[in-house]
Amino acid sequence: MVIVTKKLNYSKLDIDRLESPLYIIAKENCFGKLFRWRDNVKILNLGSLNVDITYLVDHVVAPGETIKASRRERFCGGKGLNQSIALAKAGAQVYHAGCIGRDGEMLSAMLRNAGVDIRFLEQVDEPSGHAIIQVDEKGQNSIVIYGGANTCVTTEYIDQVIANFDCGDVLLLQNEISNIDYAIQAAARQGMRVALNPSPFDERLLDCDLRKVSWLILNEVEGQQMTGCSAVEPKQILEQLRKRYPQAACVLTLGTAGAYYQDAHTTAFQDTFRVKSVDSTGAGDTFTGFFLAGMTQGCDAKQAMRRAAAAAAISVSRRGASASIPTDQEVRQFLDSELP
Repeated sequence: MVIVTKKLNYSKLDIDRLESPLYIIAKENCFGKLFRWRDNVKILNLGSLNVDITYLVDHVVAPGETIKASRRERFCGGKGLNQSIALAKAGAQVYHAGCIGRDGEMLSAMLRNAGVDIRFLEQVDEPSGHAIIQVDEKGQNSIVIYGGANTCVTTEYIDQVIANFDCGDVLLLQNEISNIDYAIQAAARQGMRVALNPSPFDERLLDCDLRKVSWLILNEVEGQQMTGCSAVEPKQILEQLRKRYPQAACVLTLGTAGAYYQDAHTTAFQDTFRVKSVDSTGAGDTFTGFFLAGMTQGCDAKQAMRRAAAAAAISVSRRGASASIPTDQEVRQFLDSELP
């Protein structure tokens, strides 16, 4: 049954899918709740927060090898924190939920200063998560993560937080906290749309009910791991993702080779913008934040992908993860400077 609610402005992509371009319609996946497309969508990011210790090296250390670092730097990070900051800088209404230790004041301050609502952030007795990051001369990185407080997200806490959100709002998840499977179920019961960045990948993700996911945002390695494809072949990975998760729009990022968007109606490719890479840490998180912000702000998929690619290009030209994320104004200026 289609329920007409009220008039709104639509992106071209949404208009193409509606019976009438002037109206919002209810969606079936809201479990009986009215799903309103609206211009004040709230995004809840239930995600990790880490203190990143970055070492600048000639090359990533090999097994059994000892090397010297030319510099040591300390940043706020974690895929969750990075994506929340990217969302906020892209102009989205974003709330961050998750756990930090008593040593996590710099993490909460970073989110607050970026414009992220942190009312749901919880302090626990465990130390905050942290990451050891090597960055080589070409800007490529290798990362080891310790979960710490990120593993203290309980089902009770998830229920308490999600109760504050409405049908049609968005839950963003990565795979650096505990109880991801429960969070997907709780969001679905609330009528929220779920965006999943399945990183870092492990087999437990395949036990989640991914039929309740609206957006899958992943890189080529994660795509290969999720589909079991024998090679990193983008079109083959996209085909398998479509077969397994037909309800989900998929974004497959390919590093310097660009990114694909695919849903039931559209397949689009976005090339990268050429810049000098200094540090690729956080580029994927920047892409995710700006893409999802665009999709909840009325952009069509191509517009959201182009904006996300520009934001990621700016981020790799700077050091750090969260520190490298550009503002929406910087992204607009960057795109204005590019050839049509």
